[in-house]
Amino acid sequence: MAIWGKILGAAAGLMVGGPLGALVGGIAGHAYDKIQGDRGPDGDEPSLAKQTTFAIAIVALSAKMAKADGTVTRDEIAAFRQIFHVPPDEVKNVGRLFDQARKDSSGYETYAKQVYRIFQNNPAVMEELLGGLFHIAKADGVAHPAEIDFLRNVSAIFGFDETTFERMKVAHLGADMDDPYVVLGITRTATDAEVRSAWRGLMREHHPDTLIAQGMPEDFVELATEKVATINVAYDTICKQRGIN
Repeated sequence: MAIWGKILGAAAGLMVGGPLGALVGGIAGHAYDKIQGDRGPDGDEPSLAKQTTFAIAIVALSAKMAKADGTVTRDEIAAFRQIFHVPPDEVKNVGRLFDQARKDSSGYETYAKQVYRIFQNNPAVMEELLGGLFHIAKADGVAHPAEIDFLRNVSAIFGFDETTFERMKVAHLGADMDDPYVVLGITRTATDAEVRSAWRGLMREHHPDTLIAQGMPEDFVELATEKVATINVAYDTICKQRGIN
């Protein structure tokens, strides 16, 4: 079931709090309160709440990031629609949310911090969200330095170190993609066993089923599929270079 209809659908009975909820409330005409539903044993919010928060965060942070270089281009908007597959009957709602986010005076940091609060135990989900932002950043043919700074700051708020950010940047923007070790986040001195372990770990973390279970909406599965493909290409390249069967 598509998540987009939940964003502004009061009938869903879902309330999203914090700055993301306030953003939606500004569009829907009423404030959204903190989720009151049952929580899991680890204190996490219900799965549907996480999925809706993820979707709203994608819209808000995409709008903020696209504006980072001063101009929101048609290519960036097209890239957003392409990778996130917004249904025709929800385009207007999502468009209003996008426009509200890029005009809002509050900074992107407040949105990123709310995402971290909800997904801090699911870093792979936050990495997929960042992957979507990278996709939009390069949509107009070049990732502007201001956009890179934006992505780096969001990455830091999400709790990723600089090494992890550089790995994500390489994987999504293409620089040094001839070095599969960077994609897997390991050095060339890694043993065969360490290479295999890094590959298995990334595959496990970024498998679509794992991410969906952690709160990523099914609508965003293409993000995870692309990431898995990149990881596999890097691993296959190293295996051929080393003769690993």
